[in-house]
Amino acid sequence: MTDLSPVDPSPVVIVEARGLAKSYGSRQAVKGIDFFIHQGECFGFLGPNGAGKTTTIQMILGLVEKSGGELEVFGQRIPDALAAIKTRVGVVPQHDNLDTDLTVYENLLTYASYYHLPAREAATRATELLQFFALDNRRHDVIRQLSGGQRRRLLLARALMHRPQLLILDEPTVGLDPQARHMIWQRLKNLKEQGVTMMLTSHYMDEVARLSDRILVMDQGRVVAQGEPRQMVSDLVGLDVFEVVCVDDEILTLEAVAADCHARTERTSDGIYIYTSKDCAELEKAVRPCSEWRRRPANLEDLFIQLTGRTLHES
Repeated sequence: MTDLSPVDPSPVVIVEARGLAKSYGSRQAVKGIDFFIHQGECFGFLGPNGAGKTTTIQMILGLVEKSGGELEVFGQRIPDALAAIKTRVGVVPQHDNLDTDLTVYENLLTYASYYHLPAREAATRATELLQFFALDNRRHDVIRQLSGGQRRRLLLARALMHRPQLLILDEPTVGLDPQARHMIWQRLKNLKEQGVTMMLTSHYMDEVARLSDRILVMDQGRVVAQGEPRQMVSDLVGLDVFEVVCVDDEILTLEAVAADCHARTERTSDGIYIYTSKDCAELEKAVRPCSEWRRRPANLEDLFIQLTGRTLHES
């Protein structure tokens, strides 16, 4: 008999915040934000320093108590079901907190003991992860003998020991060389293909663009935009960006030409940025006399700067 019952097309929501807020005395660190993270996606969580990202993550992890709103992880409310939720979450911190007195292998086994994994299962899991992150030949080395890239890979392996369903990544490739970054990116893509849900914070916009299915941008405690990154760049920034170094008279000319081409402009300390949504031969002709210029595709960094500004804020 054919099953004609309706199929729910909605993806499973792993994390959901509604009006989530946190205040420290008179200072509002998070000002009533709303977002959700679907099962199996990588969710990029962006913002300048002091935007409220870290506070939001700390609320998800139960490290700080929310001041208002609702927060659910795996359909369970925080802080009501915090203990159960923590068993299903893995965290890769920005700052290295590996135990330097232990070997690579011992770090993994010790972490597994916090989740009460049986010894045989922990040993098998540790070997699998050391192989996955190309660290098996370093299993008996103490932490101080590892390079920065190897330590970041070990932090990832450690976070995965208890097979979490949600992996929170705080600047996972900070300070690494290009080869190490690319290796970690590939491993994270493999994990996503295996169904691991990820929440990624990073100041490397190329990293976020490579890994994230959707992004959220915070600034001064509020959500200023969220959505699919390529579509957001197209909608909010445009197609191409002209970066031009020029003098004041040339800027005035370029602003006039840009207006005729329906392009947006932004003055800088030594020139102008021009954001286009279509090709404009007149504009390219107009920039050629300038001392320095280049044309490139609009990217996520342009979006980030447009949403949060070029000026540093006090935290």
